[in-house]
Amino acid sequence: MRKGSVHLFLVLVLTLASSQAQTAPEAAIHHLLDQQTKDWNRGDVEAFMKGYDDSPTTTFVGQAVQYGYATILERYRKLYTTPAAMGKLTFSHLAIRVLDADYAVATGNFHLDRTTAGGGNADGIFSLLFKRDSSGWKIILDHTSRTG
Repeated sequence: MRKGSVHLFLVLVLTLASSQAQTAPEAAIHHLLDQQTKDWNRGDVEAFMKGYDDSPTTTFVGQAVQYGYATILERYRKLYTTPAAMGKLTFSHLAIRVLDADYAVATGNFHLDRTTAGGGNADGIFSLLFKRDSSGWKIILDHTSRTG
């Protein structure tokens, strides 16, 4: 192979490897969480909830156990009535573990940067169970606890 051909071959191999990495379950889930962060930080609870499975069995565990997409959406609407109450969301220490072809778990920390009028800053931990279906990865179980 000539030098130019080798270079072209390497570019093609790296491009293919890069596109395969972007379709991996971890990358898709990371993308979903990044989108949720953007939606939250725009003050759009409905868009944020698109990361959850729209099912009566979707579960949120916090101070109480709540079932159903509609119930979880209503919880968010009641608790976060203004952009100031929502604040700016960031995730850290994010770990994604694929369990099999259709299930994965993500764990990490969250931080809400809010004004005193918005409720003050909030920190916590979470574990999310994801299920993959024809529309992609969705959260089916969210266990979130405040730590500060």
